[in-house]
Amino acid sequence: MGNGSRLNYAGWIMNRNSLLASVACLLSMSSVTVADQATTATTAAPSVVHISIDSSKDRVPISLYIYGANQHAKHAADHPLTRIGGNRWTAYSWENNASNAGSDWHHQNDDFLSKSNEPGEVVRVNLEAAAKNHQAIIVTVPTCGYVSADKGPEGDVNQTPDYLNKRFHKTIAKKNGPLQLKPDLNDAFVYQDEFVNWVEHTKSPAEVVFYSLDNEPDIWSATHARIHPEKLTYAEIVQKTIEYAGAIKDVKADAMIFAPANYGWNGYRTLQNAPDANGRDFHQVYLAAMKKAEAKAGKRLLDVLDVHWYPEATGDGVRVTGKESTPGVVAARVQAPRSLWDPTYVETSWITKDNTHGEPINMLTRLKKDVEQFYSGTKIAVTEYNYGGGDHISGAIAQADVLGIFGREGIFAACLWPESENTEFIDAAFEIYLKHFGDTSVSAKTDDAAATSVYASVDSRDPSRMSIVLINKTAHTITADLNIAGDAKFTKCATFQLTDVAATPKSLGERTFGDRKCELPAFSVTMLELSR
Repeated sequence: MGNGSRLNYAGWIMNRNSLLASVACLLSMSSVTVADQATTATTAAPSVVHISIDSSKDRVPISLYIYGANQHAKHAADHPLTRIGGNRWTAYSWENNASNAGSDWHHQNDDFLSKSNEPGEVVRVNLEAAAKNHQAIIVTVPTCGYVSADKGPEGDVNQTPDYLNKRFHKTIAKKNGPLQLKPDLNDAFVYQDEFVNWVEHTKSPAEVVFYSLDNEPDIWSATHARIHPEKLTYAEIVQKTIEYAGAIKDVKADAMIFAPANYGWNGYRTLQNAPDANGRDFHQVYLAAMKKAEAKAGKRLLDVLDVHWYPEATGDGVRVTGKESTPGVVAARVQAPRSLWDPTYVETSWITKDNTHGEPINMLTRLKKDVEQFYSGTKIAVTEYNYGGGDHISGAIAQADVLGIFGREGIFAACLWPESENTEFIDAAFEIYLKHFGDTSVSAKTDDAAATSVYASVDSRDPSRMSIVLINKTAHTITADLNIAGDAKFTKCATFQLTDVAATPKSLGERTFGDRKCELPAFSVTMLELSR
């Protein structure tokens, strides 16, 4: 995703989306309430759904890092993981904090990230904030080949003759010499192992820092055409991963490396139509190559297979990632998370039309199968994603669904990238999980996945409690009939609900847990906290 220079984040997102796909005209239906909208399910909404939960089955540890957000999120400090990344960081120079937004903003070098020339200052500020907020942090390491040498003049760098040599410095993975905390500003090189060494010396002792190898390399030739005009190849990205990951791990042997941060579906499959794709699946080739590289290096170089996921699903001809809330967009948005896992769900998008040829996307399942087959033990992260509707209950429903899926599927890390400045309903979905959900996912199933979703957890620190998230994706009230199996017997139930009335989960108090039926209002997220 882009990090523009003089535009607000909504503007940057519009630039980026227009680059990747044609976006339909924005629509609004502010006068239409959620209650007036058509049911989101493709079939009539059921009056009752049957929910089965078993705390003895399908137990999966939930990584706290799935509740992350990128650094510019309004409430980024409230998330356990933060990430400094985006298009801005591809050409970031830690030596003077200069950067280039690429096509997001006129391909110009400038001081947008920091006016300070103190080495690493913009990173230091983020490290300090993360430590203060007890957050882990993902730091992006540039690997594209060149970083900005200066902070101006404004305008496209191609206005400068021989700009690549005059306006940029070469980025080198490993320095042939001692690493300095004060870099040499008189050479034409920026050493990334020296940058990582500086980070390790600058961060707080207990602070958790992960390293991401650049950002969306599959579209460098579009976003950063001034420094990488040619299309990226499989061979180049494999070599860059080996080179830069090896250099980082020479500095910190147990550093956790995230890569390759593909922008989206075609990046996963073909590295955006790479010249040497030759019909080969990119992730499969990449994972196999990294397994081979580990055997040669004697150490794992890729720890986390990192992807970005901005759903291509549409409703009323409009992509769900925006702020629109027409009935068709709402219907598509609340169903879109099913494309992460559901082998029976086919969304309306160019992916299912032109790529999977009518077959389900089943995205996380595909990633997990590729990892298991080609490089087992590799973790999975989704470090940029957004389902839109930040100021609408449908955004909360999609977000709550996604967080439940990430936990159940054992995803290691995930970071929301806000699509607009107003994310109040999305923030409310995070609040439900961060305040109430446990650290171990357990079996939870619904007999109607189109109308409802359910996620359940227990807490390793307190086995006497269970948390259940129930999501109603329809415009009608549904009664959930709960069947709970397992060792623990619960007698009390505290209930919290999020509806379109307000972007704040409302406490409904505590009751005796005798009647196993729970009413789910139209378009709602309900949290049940069960205890003995």
